[in-house]
Amino acid sequence: MLKYSVRNLFTRPMRSLLSLLGLAVAILGMVGLFSVAEGIDEMVSTTFSRIPGLLVMQPGAPVPLFSRLPSDWEADIAAVEGVRVVNPEIWVRANVIDGKPIMSPPRFLFGTDIESRLKLRHGVYTEAVVEGRFLTLADRGTRNTVISRPIAEEFKKQVGDTLVVDGQKLRIVGIYDCGSMMLDVAIIVDLHELRQMSRMDGAVVSSFYVELVEGVDRDAVIAGIRDTLRGRDVKPWIPSAALALAGGTGSGRNPLVDLFQGIDRLLKANGNPASPVTPGSGSPSQAIATSPQGEAKTAGDSAESNTSAESASEADSSTPSVEVRTAEDWGNEIERMTADLDLFLLIMTGIGVTIAVLSIVNTMLMSVTERFIEFGILKANGWSNGDVLKLVTLESALLGLAGGTVGASLGWVATLVLNAYFPHRIHLHASPGLLLFSLGFSVALGVLGGLYPAVWASRMMPMDAIRRG
Repeated sequence: MLKYSVRNLFTRPMRSLLSLLGLAVAILGMVGLFSVAEGIDEMVSTTFSRIPGLLVMQPGAPVPLFSRLPSDWEADIAAVEGVRVVNPEIWVRANVIDGKPIMSPPRFLFGTDIESRLKLRHGVYTEAVVEGRFLTLADRGTRNTVISRPIAEEFKKQVGDTLVVDGQKLRIVGIYDCGSMMLDVAIIVDLHELRQMSRMDGAVVSSFYVELVEGVDRDAVIAGIRDTLRGRDVKPWIPSAALALAGGTGSGRNPLVDLFQGIDRLLKANGNPASPVTPGSGSPSQAIATSPQGEAKTAGDSAESNTSAESASEADSSTPSVEVRTAEDWGNEIERMTADLDLFLLIMTGIGVTIAVLSIVNTMLMSVTERFIEFGILKANGWSNGDVLKLVTLESALLGLAGGTVGASLGWVATLVLNAYFPHRIHLHASPGLLLFSLGFSVALGVLGGLYPAVWASRMMPMDAIRRG
């Protein structure tokens, strides 16, 4: 019966080919679309698996770029049992590099305390240097920098060259390559030098990276950090404050800020917080609070505001003053952010699959209609209804198998080509599981599409089929 089915398909090659191509395009689209989601998942897992430590940030801040914490908390965190190294960090968006405005992909100036960074057992950037060297204690107070390979290639730079970032000249002493779009975005400089470059208040940092003692209970250390800093006078992050930090004003919209405002909503950050500590505000405890409408209020505006602040402080004394995030936390948050992407991919795939099924139904209906006499003769010669049903269903299943094989193969090749041509802009991943699922799904679509024509053909009486033919 298999040979007979194959021969029947080849007797109408053009119609079979068009049906096969319709299904192949649908499967190709499915592989291509879902390789985006799989690529994100793989990139997240491989990236954060290389960062075993903890990140202490301002509550509600989606990323360290918008986080602000008092720098003098370093000693308090370091005193928590189980903490091995505390590395203060500053993150600032790079707006212009070598005269080129930077929008996508984003680039960031990353200021790190060199002394504590060199003490880390697992430094994701120090271990990824491929040319030159990483920053040393001799680089403190200098404009020396280590940049990623994608940035070096984009601006045609090598070790020893000068890179101008936001009007500041930096001398490249090393190039790193983590192989991750999430990590290869940083221009690494001395933390204290970045303060001067960005005019950031010396009393604040963006975040603290914490490396733990080997074998210690991570959850216990997290609880210890939160308890140590509980009730401190740092308010949760809000999008309006981030707009000011990122340089957005009034009608001047910043696409990066819009992006992180969306992330903030997705992460369901506290919807009624005060503003965080901002650069240039002097002591962190004397920071100016900015309302969501952008009106600045000082602590001494009125007795009523003081009373409200004291009440809020008492109410918040039981809540942690920081967020302590692990690699798993980042992965879970990114999964939540990509939930809408998965829904979009499912809808787009469904459209393509529907078109493919209709194509197979049309092909098999036309095939059955043209073969009435053939089915009548077969049934008159002893073929049962089940035999005819198997024949037509097998033909549609073969179309599904062929279309799935072609579509899945093209989809896999397309992901490899796109990754090769845009290694630093896109990351697609078509796993064996996705390819096998696509193939099986295609066969199922073929069987489903041919089921109605097969049932119709099997129920015809021999003489009726011959007469209609």
